[in-house]
Amino acid sequence: MVAVLEQTFRDEWGRVLAALIGFLGDFDLAEEAAQEAFAIAAERWPRDGRPDNPRAWLVATARNRAIDRVRREQTLAAKTPLLAAQRAVEETMDIPTERDERLELVFTCCHPALSTEAQVALTLRTLGGLTTEEIAAAFLVPDTTMAQRLVRAKRKIKLAGIPFRVPPDDQLDERLAAVLAVVYLIFNAGYGGRSELAAEALWLGRALVELLPDQPEPLGLLAMMLLHDSRRDARQRDGDLVRLDDQDRSLWDVSEIERGRAALDRAMALGGRGPYVVQAAIASLHADDPTDWPQIVALYGELERLTGSPVVALNRAVALAEVEGPAAGLALLEGLAGDLDGYRYLHTARAELLRRLGRSGEAVAAYDRALDLDLGPDDAERRWLEQRRAELVAHPPA
Repeated sequence: MVAVLEQTFRDEWGRVLAALIGFLGDFDLAEEAAQEAFAIAAERWPRDGRPDNPRAWLVATARNRAIDRVRREQTLAAKTPLLAAQRAVEETMDIPTERDERLELVFTCCHPALSTEAQVALTLRTLGGLTTEEIAAAFLVPDTTMAQRLVRAKRKIKLAGIPFRVPPDDQLDERLAAVLAVVYLIFNAGYGGRSELAAEALWLGRALVELLPDQPEPLGLLAMMLLHDSRRDARQRDGDLVRLDDQDRSLWDVSEIERGRAALDRAMALGGRGPYVVQAAIASLHADDPTDWPQIVALYGELERLTGSPVVALNRAVALAEVEGPAAGLALLEGLAGDLDGYRYLHTARAELLRRLGRSGEAVAAYDRALDLDLGPDDAERRWLEQRRAELVAHPPA
């Protein structure tokens, strides 16, 4: 039953919380009520069995607990509309579950009145169910800083009366970029190991495409996520990371690749050439065998012009090394040291290119620099770096 409860939490947290925030209009009250409902489930389900509709049971239980709390706090006057709702027996309450309010929640969390950092943190907290400590680790800030950031964000939503809804059509474009960025960050958090977060991001991507069927960038984001997710089962072997070139392609999910390419084709047919569409095109080329590296270099160049991102420039350097050799890629990387010295993938990429050039001592130093930087909870990446370094020390090129 413990496993069932854990799986239910992973599958249902975002939907339960979205439904509660939509009903209660209060992030803190909704979160506390959801936590209480999951705690009650942990007590009752082992004894009474898992209900037929666990999500409805959790929403009903949480809603009733929230109403009880409002009563206890004697704020009846302000909360009268809540009490008008029919109270029913928890396990049998008829809560409509076909309506999914996660899209409303993500647009609320990504309101332009909030900073980008607050948007991402609040979405990870509400939809992803990440703890404050996990989000703080992802942002490389102290736990107290993140806790304060979340409190301020929720307070701002409440005081400003930010509505819980998908914005009207005339406001969608200005809100879309933030939502797409947050959905992609949720996917990345899940791609590193928490598959339920990746599934959440894919659901949001499909919901955005359904909402905006003629917009190429949501299609591009969905295509990119599907293409990356198709390689999930091949990315690790016995808990260790496997580089793209060394992955067992028979483990790739062909149906996800096909769905990703279909979404990409549709985005391009709509004239899409934005950052997500270009990244999806790169991901699609990586699914080919052999890989068309010159085309990937060209697309990274296009993406760099669109974003001005030094991280994109790093990726272009790695791709260029496949076309013109490691010296050409390394020359580009050296020019990025000022912008990306604290970014571990710069040092990982340098180490790999120096290794290919036979400059073992410099490569070992680059691996050390990457290992010195915070790797967070990703033990698989740390092991991979340590293995590569150990192999180089044990068997340096002649």
